[in-house]
Amino acid sequence: MSSRQDRQNNAQQRSLIASLAARLMAEDGINAPALAKRKAVRRLGLPDSAPMPEDREVEVELRTYQRLFQDDEQRARNLHLLRVAARLMTVVQRFNPYLSGSVLDGTAGRHAEIDIQLFTDSAKDVEIFLLNERIDYRHSQPRSDRAEAVLTIFSDDAVVNLVVYPRAEERVNFRTRAGRVREHARLEVVNKLLAQ
Repeated sequence: MSSRQDRQNNAQQRSLIASLAARLMAEDGINAPALAKRKAVRRLGLPDSAPMPEDREVEVELRTYQRLFQDDEQRARNLHLLRVAARLMTVVQRFNPYLSGSVLDGTAGRHAEIDIQLFTDSAKDVEIFLLNERIDYRHSQPRSDRAEAVLTIFSDDAVVNLVVYPRAEERVNFRTRAGRVREHARLEVVNKLLAQ
């Protein structure tokens, strides 16, 4: 087989994997593109060594899938989650909240969770604040070794992850597993998104 044919086959496989991974994210609530890609490879019966699409390729396919098959539902869900995020960010304003993830980038779907980054001197301060405000939460495992804690709240038909970082990390650009800068936004930006 020629190298041109190899490139064409690789491009086709990448496209198939990206498309199925996007569908899995939209329909099954998989949040991590890497996991969705691995599941897609298995479902397609491809070897683990198959050429993988980049996360941004999956994100493009996800947006296309949502627009074609879930448009009204997805937009309504994302708007609902933005509202929940804005309310909670207002409540925890003293901990320098930033919204990140699929709710911010507009790809939040049926099973999406809200990720809010908090920056403070102590995760215990956040816990004490939540207890004083009578907001129930549970501890979850941090996905990053930089995070001190993840406090998960169930509110208004939404799951909210308060990811607590040391105050010194506030100006650090966090990156996705793929190495892209993970966008995050203050309450003012979230309110502007809601006003659109």
